[in-house]
Amino acid sequence: MAHPIVTRVSECFIKPSHHLSPAYSNQPIHLTPFELVFLTANYSQKGLLFAKPPPNQYFSIAEYLDCLRRALSATLTHFYPLAGRLATRKEANPPSCVIYLDPENSPGVKFVHATVNVTVSDVLTSSDVPLAHSFFDLNNAINHDGHTLPLLSVQVTELVDGIFIGGSINHVVADGTSFWRFMAAWSEMFRSNIGKNGDSIPSSRVYTRTAIEGCDHIINLPYTHHDQFIERLQSPLQLKERFFDFSSYSISKLKAKANAECNTQKISSLQAVSALLWRCITRARRAPPDTETTCKLAISNRHRLNPPLPDDYFGNPVQLVRGTATVAELMDHGLGWAALRLHEAVRNHDDTTVRKWVCSWSKSPSIMKMSGVFDPNSVSIGSSPRFDMYGCEFGLGKAVATRSGCANKADGKITMFPGKDGGGSMGVEVCLLPEYMMAMEYDEEFISALNGEIKVEA
Repeated sequence: MAHPIVTRVSECFIKPSHHLSPAYSNQPIHLTPFELVFLTANYSQKGLLFAKPPPNQYFSIAEYLDCLRRALSATLTHFYPLAGRLATRKEANPPSCVIYLDPENSPGVKFVHATVNVTVSDVLTSSDVPLAHSFFDLNNAINHDGHTLPLLSVQVTELVDGIFIGGSINHVVADGTSFWRFMAAWSEMFRSNIGKNGDSIPSSRVYTRTAIEGCDHIINLPYTHHDQFIERLQSPLQLKERFFDFSSYSISKLKAKANAECNTQKISSLQAVSALLWRCITRARRAPPDTETTCKLAISNRHRLNPPLPDDYFGNPVQLVRGTATVAELMDHGLGWAALRLHEAVRNHDDTTVRKWVCSWSKSPSIMKMSGVFDPNSVSIGSSPRFDMYGCEFGLGKAVATRSGCANKADGKITMFPGKDGGGSMGVEVCLLPEYMMAMEYDEEFISALNGEIKVEA
C-alpha cells in the first residue's frame, strides 16, 4: 500500500508536575564513556500499537490524550532529567569541551498528537515495516542534537481503529532497559491517575543514577567544535525492512539444535537466533569466501561490572561485542559453531574487559562514527526480547504489536522484540538491501527455522 500521510494535529511540551529541589534540578549530570561515545548515533525509536476500545464502549480521544499528558507530567517528576537538554562547557586549557545533561533550561518533553487514515490491520499485514516510520518524531536526529531538541519526544498517532504510542529518546541519555522502565512507569502512572490514586509509583520505577567506579569523573573531550566529530548518516533509500515472528516452539528447536551441535547447554535462545540471522544474511550477500564477516551484539554492562549496577540504573551503559569469522568458516560450520562464537564473545565481556576499555578510552577519548558500525559485511543486533514491552498497556489492554522508527537503520541492522504471544517467542525486524532481503526470504535454513522445522540431531 502507498504510505499514507500522517497529519499532526497538535504538539506541546510537558514538564514535571512538581518543582524539584534545587539540590537535584540545578545539578549537571555528567555522562559516562559508554554514553559519550554514542553522540553521533540517532535517537532510539520504539513504540506500541494498540486497538481502540470496541464501538460499544465509550472512548474520547481528547480525554485519553489529556490523561496521557497528566500522567506523563507526573512521571517526569520521578524521571526529571528526561525533561532537560544536553549542554556543552568549553575549556581553554587544554582546548576541549565537556558535554553533560542539564536538567533545567528546557521546555520539557515534547508531546505530539497526530492522525492517519490506516487501520491496525494495515500495520500488522503490511510487508513493509516503514509504514510505522511516520509514527515517530525526531526522525534523523542524532544524540548531539539534544542540545537544541528535546531528549524525549512522544507521538500519539490515532489510527482508524487504533492508537500508536511512539517514543523517540536520546540514546546518550537512555538505553532500551531505561526507556522501557520509563514507559512502564508512565503506564503505571496513567492507571493510577485514572483511578484517582495519586501520583506515586513504586521505587523500582524511579530514576536512579549511580556513580560507576572509574567513570565518575568529568570527561574533557578533545574537540573545540562539534563539526570535528559529528557524522550524519542517511539510510539507503532502497533499504527493505521486514518483521518476522518466531514462535516459542521454533526458537526452542533452534536453541536445541545449536546446543546439540556443540554438545553444550550454554547457548541462549537469543544467541541461537542471532547466529541463524548472521548465517542467512551472510549467505544472501554472496561475499567471497575469504571475506571477514562480523556479528555485533549490543549488550548491557549493568551486571558485567563488579560491583554490578542496580537494576534501576538509568542511563546507557551499553557496548558492542563481536563474533568474527570468514564467510567460508561461517558457511562450512553449522549453526552451533556460529552461536558458540557469539556466546564466547558475550562471556568474555566481563568486568576486566569493560574496565580495560574505559581506561583506554579515557586516555584518548573519541566519538564513534556510525559508518564504522554499519559496514557492508556486518550484522548489527540491537534491542532485546527480554524487555517487558507488552507490560505497558496505557489503559488499552495489551498492545497488538511493537514497532521501531527509521533511526539507526542500515543494511544488516536487526532489532529484537519480545514476541506478542509471550512464552519465549520473539519478533525480529530485519533491514537489508532489496536483493539480500529477497535471497534471505527464500533461504531454506531461514524458512525451516521460522517454521520450526529444523531437525535436532540426537
